[in-house]
Amino acid sequence: MTATLETPAPIQHAGEEASNDIRRRLAEVEPHCIRTFTPSLAVLAKSAGSYHWTPEGRKLADFSSGVLVMNLGHNPTRWWRRVKDYLGLHDLKNAGEFLEAVTLNAYNAITEVETLATERLVALVQKQPGGSRCEQVLWAASGSEAIQKALWAALNRRPGQDVILSSRHGFHGKKGLAGAVTGCETDHDRDPRVKFISFPREECISVSRRQQPLDIALYEAELHRQWDEHRSRICALITEPYLGGGGSFHPQHEYLQLLQRFCREHDILFILDEVQANFGRTGSLFAFTEYGVEPDIVVLGKGLGNGVAVSAAVGRADVFGNMHYGEGSDTWSANPLASAAVLATLDEYETTDVLDRARRLSRTIERGLLKLCELPAVAHVRGEGVVWGVECRAVGELSAEDVARACVETCYRGDEQGRAIHLLGPLAGKVIRVSPPLVMPPEEAQLYLDVMYRLFARVG
Repeated sequence: MTATLETPAPIQHAGEEASNDIRRRLAEVEPHCIRTFTPSLAVLAKSAGSYHWTPEGRKLADFSSGVLVMNLGHNPTRWWRRVKDYLGLHDLKNAGEFLEAVTLNAYNAITEVETLATERLVALVQKQPGGSRCEQVLWAASGSEAIQKALWAALNRRPGQDVILSSRHGFHGKKGLAGAVTGCETDHDRDPRVKFISFPREECISVSRRQQPLDIALYEAELHRQWDEHRSRICALITEPYLGGGGSFHPQHEYLQLLQRFCREHDILFILDEVQANFGRTGSLFAFTEYGVEPDIVVLGKGLGNGVAVSAAVGRADVFGNMHYGEGSDTWSANPLASAAVLATLDEYETTDVLDRARRLSRTIERGLLKLCELPAVAHVRGEGVVWGVECRAVGELSAEDVARACVETCYRGDEQGRAIHLLGPLAGKVIRVSPPLVMPPEEAQLYLDVMYRLFARVG
């Protein structure tokens, strides 16, 4: 008989009667495995801009953007109007029982909104430095699905090419091949086609060290050993611009440039997983321009739909062309709602100053987070653009993991003035991610960074 895990008690917080009731009700009908553990488990009643509100009316500054999704902020009015317009939802008040509007599912059919979204995404990626190889789009509904489709395309490129190289400690998803290229070879039983290579975590332990030149000899030698062992069986190398789920490690640019050179020398597909990094997180519209590389396939997601589930593998037409009808399809890919969300997102980036706002916000966040290093609870700060990681250290009898959890809980409870911060559960056990919407005003970010400093100072 299979052993049953003990179900954890529902998370409860003092003074949150309505939220606690919702948590209890959901725990009865939904398994806890559906979500990643976060000690606050906030119940969100409504959201706007860079803020959430609980059912009790408590205001939380959002320092997570969902999970790096809401780059444009929560429920931007102009974005919603554009989504409705692209779907043809112009006059809901005078509508009958059914609307004459764009269908919400067009499986095995085509809509103009999908066509327009695909054309515009390709055009946008191609005009960026390093985007010239991105000629077609394989749509998907989640980041892991888009990763899987990119890897399917790589495996179908040539007979006998069945080995995939992946940087250790990355996160590409939990499903199928996306899960197989996540983590490292010691995590659990692995797809034997996946071989792992080193990522320079120790060399980018802090912001200052990330700026130092990287000695690439070790990594170059490791790549040559992989080639000597597997040679033309290697079909692809996949990596991230930075390790997000792996603990917020942002490498020197020469690391990614080395990987690209190796791929070019041996005709291996270079796949860059930008699901977290795209649409301004690292400072540029796409991280590949920031890092000076040119991927054969770049995988986009999260901020691409600003809250609507959509992702995309954008890459070479000759690579995608090796798959037959149905080999890259599923029920929800390129659905009209997702396509409309993509178009509304592209409109915002093309007609407003989102990236300039993000760069101004980045400077404020960097200053505020580096100040946290004065505190006993904080060991390192790493990041770029508007995605940062605060690595906690042990304090007294508390482990680094305990400290990180306590910091998240303390920020959720807030200060004496009721100013509270919504953070995700720690990455890799002890790293707290800070990634507010790109449009958060710097003065508001500074206010809450000051709150964070005072609250972190209480831990331990």
